[in-house]
Amino acid sequence: MTHSETQDTLQGRLVWINGGSSGIGQASAEALARAGATVIISGRREAQLSAAVEVAQQQGLSLHAVPMDICERESVSRAAVDIEQRFGTVDILVNCAGTNVAHRAWASIDADGFEQVLSANLSGTMYCMLAVLPGMRSQRRGLVINIASWAGKFVSALTGPSYTAAKHAVGALTQSLNTEECVNGIRACAIFPGEVATPMLQTRAVLPTAEEQARMLQPDQVAAAVRFVAEMPAGACINEILMSPTWNRSYAAVARAEAELQTRRQAS
Repeated sequence: MTHSETQDTLQGRLVWINGGSSGIGQASAEALARAGATVIISGRREAQLSAAVEVAQQQGLSLHAVPMDICERESVSRAAVDIEQRFGTVDILVNCAGTNVAHRAWASIDADGFEQVLSANLSGTMYCMLAVLPGMRSQRRGLVINIASWAGKFVSALTGPSYTAAKHAVGALTQSLNTEECVNGIRACAIFPGEVATPMLQTRAVLPTAEEQARMLQPDQVAAAVRFVAEMPAGACINEILMSPTWNRSYAAVARAEAELQTRRQAS
């Protein structure tokens, strides 16, 4: 069996990535452009989009920037129309945009913070999916890749209730798309990465140390998963990917707790 029979080619494919100017989004944009796709990146900050385009150019890659505020339905709609008119039908949508707030625990979060997190991580994802579905249905082919989170599978105080709820919902949203749209040749994958060393860490009350960040997943590692899903043949749907750094903070905490318990037992 040849490579072309087992793997889809991204040559000529149109990819739209929101949150594409930094972190996982930027790394995914570069990875898919390197694979031959035409890649459009979107985000609120035009200066960051321009910087991401320039970084890609320095690597011999071409990215196209379309500014957009993912939290605003009208902004998403305008961006989608612009992309359709300038580039054609989106073949692959990668939803990477997201945020969290510093005051995220039940004891400190307020309604504004809750809505901010849900708007960026869940509502914006839905807006973008709704924007590309008509074109995908028309061509009877399409792929949506949603970047969820380890917090979308496991509840943790580290990420807070709003982010945890939003990312769980992203997983459900992804599977509901597969349930209804598989008959139209449309498939979706939710990627649930553990801690990733991205600029979003700046929203934490306590910034992880450089050593801790080095142990985390890196954006290019998640981008490799995005490219893997994007290159799967159209007849195969990767529903979910759960990935974590080898040195996993939650696993390490369990190991430490077990070691401390064993020490106490031996001392008693």
